[in-house]
Amino acid sequence: MSKLSTRSQSLTPERAASFADIALANVVREFPNKLDHVMGAGHDVRRPRDLHPAFYGSFDWHSCVHMHWLLVRVRRLHPGLPQRGAIESLFDAHFTPANIAAECAYLERTESRGFERTYGWAWLLELATELRRGDDAGSRLWAATLEPLADAFVRRYLDYLPRQHHPLRAGVHSNSAFGLVFALDHARAAGLASLEALCLERAHDWFAADREAPAAWEPSGADFLSPVLIEAELMRRVLPPRAFAAWLGGFLPGLTSREPAALFTPAEVADRTDPFIVHLDGLNFSRAWCLRGIASALADSDARAAILRDAGTIHFAAGMSGLAGGDYMGEHWLATFATLASTQ
Repeated sequence: MSKLSTRSQSLTPERAASFADIALANVVREFPNKLDHVMGAGHDVRRPRDLHPAFYGSFDWHSCVHMHWLLVRVRRLHPGLPQRGAIESLFDAHFTPANIAAECAYLERTESRGFERTYGWAWLLELATELRRGDDAGSRLWAATLEPLADAFVRRYLDYLPRQHHPLRAGVHSNSAFGLVFALDHARAAGLASLEALCLERAHDWFAADREAPAAWEPSGADFLSPVLIEAELMRRVLPPRAFAAWLGGFLPGLTSREPAALFTPAEVADRTDPFIVHLDGLNFSRAWCLRGIASALADSDARAAILRDAGTIHFAAGMSGLAGGDYMGEHWLATFATLASTQ
């Protein structure tokens, strides 16, 4: 891959600043808002900011969580970011013990049992993991403040995963492989042996025997994840490198010939004002993230590595074209996936 194509996917200071501006505006924008809120009685009719004082913006709870993750990541990777002060002020305001206690209390409601399972769970743990990567006082303070909420979601994983016997394979929020990717990363970063063991067990049970994935069927019309590639992105975390390379050969046997073509062709987005069709812009970014991650687990001598990296470059460029669209249906979340893809 050329130096130019590598830089075109990187989180440059200019790109980081642009993404930070988008996130800072969105995490405090309360409306429009799409709540994942089951009401048990009349007193449950409340505005988003009352229900979720830490994560009330960005159209929905999970998008607000991962937009906060974006801000933490760009602040860590670019310490001289012009928006650093604004980011720190925002976290000081949102990450207070009272606000996090309110988020925890919301989870304790009987009606909240299925809240954000498992997409929002995964992103909350990824936010906690990213805060752990910081070596400054602010990151340590915010990580400690968030810890009770992260612990609550860890408990949810420990309760839920043993009962979920079959994976969910759709390319949207409920995807089981995505739910395990960040949970496993968090378990390892936080030294949570029980969560790590359970994630590994479920990954093996659900995916280790998969062969000849139906990648030609992708994408579905509302996908923002590739069911095939996110599964491979998980399994590279689960299997040793040589075992993963062999598993990948059985799972996607056509990679060396760039087959199926659908997996190597960015999705076209016909209407970026539509909240589901615009998911396909996110698909291009998440494919780029997965393609680069999968390639990183292969030996340099493996021809598939270069093929996957090149496909990632093409998908990232397509995603950036979509991000420039500017409609709020994409703006409230796409910069996160661009950041994820450019900081693999």
